[in-house]
Amino acid sequence: AMVAIGFAATSAPAQGPQGLSMLDTLEKGNWSLKDRDTGRIVRTICIGNARSLLQTEHPGNCSRFVIDDSPEIATVHYVCPGNAGHGRTSIRKETPRLVQIETQGVHNGALFSYSYEARKVGPCAG
Repeated sequence: AMVAIGFAATSAPAQGPQGLSMLDTLEKGNWSLKDRDTGRIVRTICIGNARSLLQTEHPGNCSRFVIDDSPEIATVHYVCPGNAGHGRTSIRKETPRLVQIETQGVHNGALFSYSYEARKVGPCAG
């Protein structure tokens, strides 16, 4: 992993261990998730905070461990309370409106592994 040294502090509020500043560069709005294997749109989600893309199978409050936090890639391992499960997600930024998502883990006792192309499609329905 690359280590960035010498960046000046920004005026953004401190995120603590949840850095992942690349996610803050993604546009807010309605995003479609297309399964890269089937080409089908599997869901559309309204993103106010792109961190929700880290847990596409586990919406909710899970603890995260940051594996990669670079200008192009954010990768986390997360563990959810109870028996909800855990996962590992990597998001690769192509543009502020287009990212590639790889996610795998266990959800309610079942294994999952998905590759999504997520694209901003417009504003959230108000």
